Amino acid sequence: MEAKAVAKYVRVSPIKLKPVADLVRGKNLNEALTILKFTPGKGSQVIEKVMASAAANAENNFDMNPDNLYVAEVYAHQGPTMKRWRAGAQGRASMILKRSSHIGVTLKERD
Repeated sequence: MEAKAVAKYVRVSPIKLKPVADLVRGKNLNEALTILKFTPGKGSQVIEKVMASAAANAENNFDMNPDNLYVAEVYAHQGPTMKRWRAGAQGRASMILKRSSHIGVTLKERD
């Protein structure tokens, strides 16, 4: 059994999210949530929220024991990029890329 949660179109770059996701992959749920709580940065808050949602899905939808859950999979993929323009040197325009991410968490139960 596995429980999943996905957050799409999150306005944080995947470059900022991937190192945080690597910290919690394979850890127990309580340990992973504690790591995310004390990790600085915007990305840890977003991943913590998705992980809490996956834990709620596991407990309410699949009747899994929250004490036996671990983070089987966590990813932060590239979402669509918004393109904006800003005045550049010598009358030119410079492009600004506002990146977004799709974050997914899968929790499984240890035997």
